[in-house]
Amino acid sequence: MKKIEFVSYDGDFPNLCRGTLVIKADGKEYSIKNALMSGGNVWFDDDWNDYVSSGEWSVDSDCLPDELKPYIDEITEVVNDNVEWGCCGGCI
Repeated sequence: MKKIEFVSYDGDFPNLCRGTLVIKADGKEYSIKNALMSGGNVWFDDDWNDYVSSGEWSVDSDCLPDELKPYIDEITEVVNDNVEWGCCGGCI
């Protein structure tokens, strides 16, 4: 098992899920672009009042290098421990 460490994430409002995640796996640094998917959502009631909820991140395994794919659960845990949850309100 690789040791997965969070280094940084540069996604920002209004597209928090569109950023570069930097992690270390056994000391080797990886920059992974646009890999986060928000578990939050935005909805409207009958009077068009909007509601926003934030939710846990998931990581798109298609964005990971092949050598990191077996560690997607560990990567997801590190992301959720370190990146503010997204709301799915501004993504393209």
